[in-house]
Amino acid sequence: MADLLIRGGRQLNGRVHVDGNKNAALPLMAACLLTDQPCELTNVPRIRDVGVMIRLLRSLGATVDGEGTSTIRVQCADISSAEPDPTLVGKLRGSVLLLGPLLGRTGKARLAPPGGDFPARRTINTHLQALIALGATVTASDAGHFVSAPSGLTGASIYLFEASVTGTETALLAAACATGPSEIRHAACEPHVIELCQMLGAMGAEITGIGP
Repeated sequence: MADLLIRGGRQLNGRVHVDGNKNAALPLMAACLLTDQPCELTNVPRIRDVGVMIRLLRSLGATVDGEGTSTIRVQCADISSAEPDPTLVGKLRGSVLLLGPLLGRTGKARLAPPGGDFPARRTINTHLQALIALGATVTASDAGHFVSAPSGLTGASIYLFEASVTGTETALLAAACATGPSEIRHAACEPHVIELCQMLGAMGAEITGIGP
């Protein structure tokens, strides 16, 4: 649409229901992989990207109920694969958020090149930098990245060279299952990051400094 024509002078009234934000929903859905217990998310936007993330979670062994509604329930009692479906990964930039939880639960993750604006405008370097700082090793190939931490992740002080929202979320998701405390500096502080911190706190993680 090239133009918007607005005619004023009329009294405005009514109610509009605002769905939750996609950029908040996707990391919360990824966080469900961190536990074998059931998780429930409400006010989830009913959009294509959420549907793709649901299919990605199922490809890893999770059961997901409520698809197509604003309330979804996720449980991943067992992870059957450490490699999200490459075709689905190629459709969703947010698929990169699965790296941290998979690494924490299985000690490894293999991720095809994510979709969206990767690699034209973005890279996953910030994500990989955070995982390496926590003790992971990374092997890159044309097919994507293989990340491993067979002995588990260890807490560390991390300085993110880019204050990336999803990069910060990857660091949080991985640090939540690392042994010992972690510090994330130059972290993004958008509302999506705050919501993830709140969910991780509800799941048992101890997080300070949320918001600044």
